Amino acid sequence: MTDQIAIHTQGLTKHYGDVKALVDLDLDIIKGEVFGFLGPNGAGKTTMIRTILDEIRPTAGSASILGMDTHRQSVEIRDHIGYVPGDLAMYPNLTGRDTLTFFANLRGGVDWEFVDELAERLGADLDKKVGDLSSGNRQKVGLIQAFMNRPDLLVMDEPSSGLDPLVQREFQKMMREVASEGRTVFLSSHTLSEVQRVADRVGIIRQGHLIAVEGVADLRSKAIRTVNLFFDEPVEQGVFVGLPGVRDVAVENHHVTLSFDGQMETLLRVAAERYSLLDISTHEADLEEIFLTYYEEGGA
Repeated sequence: MTDQIAIHTQGLTKHYGDVKALVDLDLDIIKGEVFGFLGPNGAGKTTMIRTILDEIRPTAGSASILGMDTHRQSVEIRDHIGYVPGDLAMYPNLTGRDTLTFFANLRGGVDWEFVDELAERLGADLDKKVGDLSSGNRQKVGLIQAFMNRPDLLVMDEPSSGLDPLVQREFQKMMREVASEGRTVFLSSHTLSEVQRVADRVGIIRQGHLIAVEGVADLRSKAIRTVNLFFDEPVEQGVFVGLPGVRDVAVENHHVTLSFDGQMETLLRVAAERYSLLDISTHEADLEEIFLTYYEEGGA
């Protein structure tokens, strides 16, 4: 099984003085998947990335990438990964193509037809100086340098920053193509809609602690639904408060809105026993609502 693991961490911990940025992180990311790493700014996402890439040393614990120790074999690992940092910086006086040539030379050359294909897909202008580009267009150059050597593992920290929606969609297609080829994407983001579209699994980090690792489909299957109930008379809030699976009850005259993760039969029976139920509508929570639930409850 270990040969199927792209990223492995064991007890990975990083403290900055009294600040516990990362605490006992145990995580396995499987080859061929898009893994979404979710958390707001300051949750520990970038610390985790910088630690596994040997940019900073852990306080405790260990990590490996593609079976290689991230400290002892960090140089060798560089040959197998593409990386987009959250604080992407490039030489402002070089053009996009000059910048890519610089990175290509570091990697021993690339397929320039593939580079041009990536540039066309992302709508990147490689002839302008990087310093004259908008932040979104600089980000395109950063994405091309990460993808251009067809790495076994892509590690990306907030990669969609500044991209317009059409480019984001193309970028998402590119990530899925990488996974379909058996390669791996580690996508650190707070853009929940993007993760929901492309990820196979999601890890949720809270104050340095990994509080959940779930398949996106599994998260949705146990999602809290929003239920709207419509009656022909005013309703008392207390009838629904305290029912198993019910939370966040709001009543406005004949209309009740609540969050629910229990048996719908039970809810409908209580509603119909007390009042004349006219209509009902439900919708599943999206990933953002699920994420906020984990954050409010600490994954409990």
